[in-house]
Amino acid sequence: MSEIQRWTVNEPYLDIPGTLLEGPFHDVANNEFRFVDIWDHKLYRLDLAKGPDSLRFIDTDVSVGVTANVAHPRSNQLIVGAKYGFARLDQTTGKLSYIHDTHELWGEDEGKAERMRFNDGAIDSHGRFWAGAMNDPKIKKPEAEGVLFRLDPDQSVHHMLAPVTIPNGIGWNLTDDVMYLTDSPTGKIFAFDFDASSGAISNRRVHFDIGNALEPDGFAIDVEGCIWSAVYGGGKVLRISPAGKVIGQIDLPTRNVTCPAFVGTELFITTAKDDHDDDQLPQSVRYGGRVFRVDVGVRGVPKNEFRFQE
Repeated sequence: MSEIQRWTVNEPYLDIPGTLLEGPFHDVANNEFRFVDIWDHKLYRLDLAKGPDSLRFIDTDVSVGVTANVAHPRSNQLIVGAKYGFARLDQTTGKLSYIHDTHELWGEDEGKAERMRFNDGAIDSHGRFWAGAMNDPKIKKPEAEGVLFRLDPDQSVHHMLAPVTIPNGIGWNLTDDVMYLTDSPTGKIFAFDFDASSGAISNRRVHFDIGNALEPDGFAIDVEGCIWSAVYGGGKVLRISPAGKVIGQIDLPTRNVTCPAFVGTELFITTAKDDHDDDQLPQSVRYGGRVFRVDVGVRGVPKNEFRFQE
């Protein structure tokens, strides 16, 4: 077996006291990098030209799992998957304006509406927002009660897949005819046949199986069609080829790695605070809840924008 390419990161780029950092996103037009803290209800923004000293955050009323840009946005707004559904988020005030809330998504099951939250998501080539909902760990341990939703530009919402447990890492191959979806507790990244014109998915199969008790989390896709998958509990990011083989690995000084995002040829990587007391951990793994970066010599595929039809 050929050796895999390896990178080692020893220090955080952003040394902040985060809890569950997720949703890293490079806003190319504004030369900004942003991410969320799901547990602490924060949206962070960084001016890439100015570096770490420019990092700022706003508070959001509830958890936000994933953010995306909007084509021709209203002022400073993003589209997000939040605690109670799909929403617009004002980046200045943190105010959420729901497009579809829990009553529309879960019907009359008020209990389910409260015990779920949105997690990860992505925009496809036709401007549709795919996002997965899961049990909110603050309320209930995640089980197979999650749903993958699709929000279309006409603002109709569609239940695309159920059940899932912790839906993570959504993306598409370079020819736009395969969609990938991670269901973290299964240890698997699944592939589906994808019809770009209709947004239909079919023929679910396993693209990658980590094969142990670790959990693949969020991912990014590069211009060579490889998936860079964060490994929660494993302290690493794996580079997975289009054939589903591990061909690269980034080693990080903390265990709970949540999601990478490309900024040029660098990967910016979010993490979560360790499940154990940080004071009891070795010095080398006390960096949970920080952001790391590493140059991997390849660029990511551009992010799509949500396209409102109003």
